[in-house]
Amino acid sequence: MSIAQDIGQVAPAAGLLDRERIIAKAGFNRWLVPPAALCIHLCIGMAYGFSVFWLPLSQAIGVTKPVTCAADVGLIGSLFTTACDWKVADLGWMYTLFFVLLGSSAAIWGGWLERSGPRKAAFVSALCWCGGLLISALGVYTHQLWLMWLGSGVIGGIGLGLGYISPVSTLVKWFPDRRGMATGMAIMGFGGGAMIGSPLADILMNAFKTPTSVGVWQTFVVMAAIYFVFMMAGAFGYRIPPSGWRPDGWTPPATQNAMITSGHVHLKDAHKTPQFWLIWAVLCLNVSAGIGVLGMASPMLQEIFAGSLIGKPEIGFAALDAEQKKQIATIAAAFVGLLSLFNIAGRFFWASLSDKLGRKLTYATFFGLGIVLYGLSPWAAHAGSLALFVAFFCIILSMYGGGFATVPAYLADMFGTQFVGAIHGRLLTAWSTAGIIGPVVVNYIREAQINAGVPRAQVYDRTMYILAGMLVAGFIANLLVRPVVQKWFMRDAEVAALQARTASVAASGPHGSFGIGKGGFDGTALLAWAVVGIPLAWGVWITLSKSLALFR
Repeated sequence: MSIAQDIGQVAPAAGLLDRERIIAKAGFNRWLVPPAALCIHLCIGMAYGFSVFWLPLSQAIGVTKPVTCAADVGLIGSLFTTACDWKVADLGWMYTLFFVLLGSSAAIWGGWLERSGPRKAAFVSALCWCGGLLISALGVYTHQLWLMWLGSGVIGGIGLGLGYISPVSTLVKWFPDRRGMATGMAIMGFGGGAMIGSPLADILMNAFKTPTSVGVWQTFVVMAAIYFVFMMAGAFGYRIPPSGWRPDGWTPPATQNAMITSGHVHLKDAHKTPQFWLIWAVLCLNVSAGIGVLGMASPMLQEIFAGSLIGKPEIGFAALDAEQKKQIATIAAAFVGLLSLFNIAGRFFWASLSDKLGRKLTYATFFGLGIVLYGLSPWAAHAGSLALFVAFFCIILSMYGGGFATVPAYLADMFGTQFVGAIHGRLLTAWSTAGIIGPVVVNYIREAQINAGVPRAQVYDRTMYILAGMLVAGFIANLLVRPVVQKWFMRDAEVAALQARTASVAASGPHGSFGIGKGGFDGTALLAWAVVGIPLAWGVWITLSKSLALFR
């Protein structure tokens, strides 16, 4: 019996979540896949915006003001106490858990994802992320911090990892002609999740707020329900192309770019190559520099420009009164919003541009331009040029986001598409590492400078030069990336055996019958894009409206 006949008998019995059930049939439009990926990423991207809950949760018992814990209640005690409010610093550990678990779960279960398919991974991601929110709601209701750590931090963090990598391999295979653009569209959603989720959470908390409740646990329940619907829609919207599929009218370039392989490296061998670790270093260093600044953007702007933000340049940060500090905090929040917007836009812009420039040149641009901008930012600060300072960091944050979105295509170029999702999962341990390095460098150097008596307007100078040095190291690592040597590639027979499960569907129609030429939209695709585009446009509008405070 042939392979095609075998699969034909097995496929009808396959479960709704199985890989065999999501192989696209003739006539499927590939432009339906990016909105499905965005449904997942816009939901889990709320991890970036969780800080909107910290202040309300820090007075969950007191409601109007925090009930302070006794001095002998440490971090362990705060996990179980019901007598006093949590500290913001203790709540902030959830943010660390998010990104440590994201990287580690993506690395651990990336191989399973490749075998099981993106629908099953996205389904599990939805259960973990939304279930984690419900457990967190219980934690707030019973005032048990350990339940919040377990729910959103650990279980939700696992959902983040699976959801983040679920569309990568699929999109790369659907868009061999535009790898960077395809992954940029999806990963843009992860950056945009907080832009939608934070104002939504604020609206819900205000709606549920009562004299005896800050409205957080109810907000968690409602957001879990909304996210579950969107993530299920995304999971069941996923399709994978059959083996050998390619877009109508597209053929691989006759002259193959040496930096784009036509072979495939197995997951078990990818980490044995120097290319994997060089790209790991490239991502880690790019993210370390950006995430450190993103985490301290608000106090940095306030301390450097102080009274200048409210038209009183003669007043330094230490001389501001309470009302003035409140005013500049509002302006600094607008700065953070603007950086987030450029972080999101950069994911799509730079990843799409990498299809033209190539991944290596794109990263060289990130590092080269970043070195110059970090090096010039102290000069802009001392010159009192707010516009230049803001412009420098908007560009820097666009390249921070662009680094995330471009790296899956870089991996596909180096290692082929067969295991790119799982390889990307392992590479995300670089993100976990950067999440520790970046904030530590920025925060501790700032504290050391303040303790040494350096004026607040100058405490970030040394930090910027150190971050520029990180980018120099990243530039060198990227420069050293060369094509993977032939010995690491799988033999054709091995690849054919792995792809055999989709071979029968490929035979059911001509290769070009699965899309609308090289792209395009029909009514169904337009509707799918509207479902994700309208909330995203709302988030952009909210962010831009708040950002106007910078320029008043």
